[in-house]
Amino acid sequence: MNTFRCPGSFTDADRSTEVLAASGLRPAACRAKAELFAQVAAALPAPPVCGFFVPGRIEVLGKHTDYAGGSSLVAAAERGFCLALAARDDATVRMTDAAVGETIEFLLRPDLIPPIGSWTNYPMTVARRLCRNFSGLRKGAEIAFCSDLPIAAGMSSSSALMVATFFALAEVNRLYEQAEFPAVLEDPLRLAEYLGTVENGQSYGALTGDRGVGTFGGSEDHTAMLCAQPGRLSRFSYCPTRKEATLPCPAGCVFAIASSGVVAEKTGQAMEKYNQASRLASRLAELWRSETGQSTPHLKAVLEQSPDAADRLREITAKLPSTEAAALQDRLEHFVAENETVIPAACEALQQGDPAEFGRQVDASQRAAETLLKNQIPETMFLAAEARKLGASAASAFGAGFGGSVWALVEEMQARPLLAAWSEAYRSAFPEPAARSEFFLTAPGPAAFRIVPD
Repeated sequence: MNTFRCPGSFTDADRSTEVLAASGLRPAACRAKAELFAQVAAALPAPPVCGFFVPGRIEVLGKHTDYAGGSSLVAAAERGFCLALAARDDATVRMTDAAVGETIEFLLRPDLIPPIGSWTNYPMTVARRLCRNFSGLRKGAEIAFCSDLPIAAGMSSSSALMVATFFALAEVNRLYEQAEFPAVLEDPLRLAEYLGTVENGQSYGALTGDRGVGTFGGSEDHTAMLCAQPGRLSRFSYCPTRKEATLPCPAGCVFAIASSGVVAEKTGQAMEKYNQASRLASRLAELWRSETGQSTPHLKAVLEQSPDAADRLREITAKLPSTEAAALQDRLEHFVAENETVIPAACEALQQGDPAEFGRQVDASQRAAETLLKNQIPETMFLAAEARKLGASAASAFGAGFGGSVWALVEEMQARPLLAAWSEAYRSAFPEPAARSEFFLTAPGPAAFRIVPD
């Protein structure tokens, strides 16, 4: 992780802006982060010893593929969480949302009971898991955070908060220096995998699992946050996580983001819809294992068994009751389309500098999400189609679905007029959610970084 030395206690936003230019953020984003760091530092009762920036992520392609062993194409956003911390002498953690002044307090305990349905669930889940995995986690902290990400908008704000909390507690407890901290987690790819299990509750090697936050996701979000590169798109495959390629973002282009105003919160009914897609992928692998006696761990591994594996799965699912068969067949066809066809072709188009072909592949991904994955809503479908009408090179909804955001790849010189027209069209078509929407621009940004007072 890159570390930057900022003057004083992060309170001089002008100087901090200059320092953060080395991070790969564009000048306006550097200024925005410097102001957030000043805000969180001011919310602490003592000067900060350290700070972290953890970005949100843009899932360019790879809808519901990571937990099934597939691939995704991702970038870090220039927006995210800024967090600052001061050490304590006891095991109490006090966390303050500096934007609203809300503070929570809890003890570092392995029997901590995080509340469901509140943002406090996310940091407390991290603390509980770390206490269970690392006996040396005994020191609490004063933590303040602030974010310029739209919340519950499919940009992984909850994952970013969890990652930032991990870094804060690891810092004050010198976790990386403890004998029981696995050396393998010094690799950002492996650390991203572990943080994914903190969220979904699974074990990671000898690090025993615990109740996560209730979603059965993979480690795509955490991988993007820890391993992205500014100005580039990154292709990863998962289970285990491997870096497959670093690809150019089309020259002169940025991402326009439309947060639809329809929350994509992974709680309640929305969480159940998200988890259903995960369960269907797991069920397909389970059916294959039962039919063949093989020990294939996930759907991607099934498809790698033979050239006719997808056809064999279609035959297996056809024997099931019609409702279950239809759901499983749609899930299979979506994974095959997204992972086996769209992502390879889209990455090849980027490598060859062919934005038109890239746009066609992204269109295919969006159609598959609408017709097969069925995680789209009228608002996100409208936003993707409207961005293309307005001249975007490509556009797609992203994230868990059932709400959230849409990205559009646009030429930077035309980005602001397109953003204004896009926002106006959305307000006309969907005035009620548009009142809660947010439209902004971002380039592919850097991975998480650390700042320390100089």
